[in-house]
Amino acid sequence: MNKTTTKLENNLIKALTMACEEFKRWDMGFDWLTHTVSHNRFPDSLVVTCVFLSKAQMQQVLSDSLDARMRKEIQTRLLKAGIRPKGIRRNVRMDNEEDCAAQDSGNWAARLERFRG
Repeated sequence: MNKTTTKLENNLIKALTMACEEFKRWDMGFDWLTHTVSHNRFPDSLVVTCVFLSKAQMQQVLSDSLDARMRKEIQTRLLKAGIRPKGIRRNVRMDNEEDCAAQDSGNWAARLERFRG
């Protein structure tokens, strides 16, 4: 990576880490998040995956519309880092450990590759 890409990636990681720590305080079954990106198509290619411990916890977040609040939090953190996603609904997805285990044998790398932007 060149200096610009490295700086962008570092800012992205810092913003997402702050969002992740915030979500853990919400006590909703959120476990971790990660991202995939193709820097030559940034920010359109950015996909942030928020992972919950169980499918039931994820479904509860969706039914309570907490996913919209999570997207807003991520968007705010990204904007503060100078990153302007065009469509935050498209850039952030929800997932869970149970579906990864059932559908991808627990292989998060393979699962995330399927959902790359």
